Amino acid sequence: MLSDVAELLPLILIMLAAGALSGVMAGLIGIGGGIVIVPILEFSLSFFGVTDSVRMHIAIATSLAIIIVTSFSATRAHHRRGTVDVPLIKSWAVAMFVGAALGSWGASKLNGKILVIIFAFLSLFVALKLLLKRDSKKMRDGFPDHPSVQLMPLSIGILSSMMGIGGGVMGVSYMTLFGVPIHRAVGTASFFGFMISIPGTISYMLTGWDVAGLPPGNLGYVSLIGLAVIAPASFLAAPVGAKIAHSLDQKQLNLVFGLFLLTVSSQLLYRYLF
Repeated sequence: MLSDVAELLPLILIMLAAGALSGVMAGLIGIGGGIVIVPILEFSLSFFGVTDSVRMHIAIATSLAIIIVTSFSATRAHHRRGTVDVPLIKSWAVAMFVGAALGSWGASKLNGKILVIIFAFLSLFVALKLLLKRDSKKMRDGFPDHPSVQLMPLSIGILSSMMGIGGGVMGVSYMTLFGVPIHRAVGTASFFGFMISIPGTISYMLTGWDVAGLPPGNLGYVSLIGLAVIAPASFLAAPVGAKIAHSLDQKQLNLVFGLFLLTVSSQLLYRYLF
């Protein structure tokens, strides 16, 4: 019994660290933390002999379940500072919910290797965006009063639930293009993760219910063990990130996080393409 615990201890410590880092990033720049959690979970599951066909699905589904907790904590911290745009959330909620359900359903039909490659390219894009970041430019002040605007939350929901991320990367980019101040964009995007992760998690549970090759302790594609270890650390760390976001310049952190994502994406692409 003690030997089994000792073998799992390194994995538990890695998951705790991933949870803490994802929570800080969720509070700091409005991401759900999945861009940290997914590659770490995928890499960890490979050591336990989980097959390629379901490994990435488990990592993404578990990430979305964790984001429910993380984004709630981050949103609460930002709301206390008055930087959550509630009217925008209400107007985008339905399209984002629909997009999240569609995205997770679509991901369940894709080969695990394809999901890894898509995630790696998304990580590479975010890394380059952070590393090459220039002063943000806006198209106009405020969103146009046109039904086509709903394509924004729909696309955020679809792509974010497919990749197990919270929607902050796309959400903050969209909002700042239309003149939303960066702190308000980050605070609002924190709640996007909550809206995306609930339907996404439910969909992954249902689509993975009878899939062969899942490890013990799974509910569909969702790993309850990963959820139990990572979620508390993410919840506790998210307010720390929100506090930093409202007090410090983000240039140095963008550099560090961008280099981290560049490393993650290059390693995944090397492992699955070469």
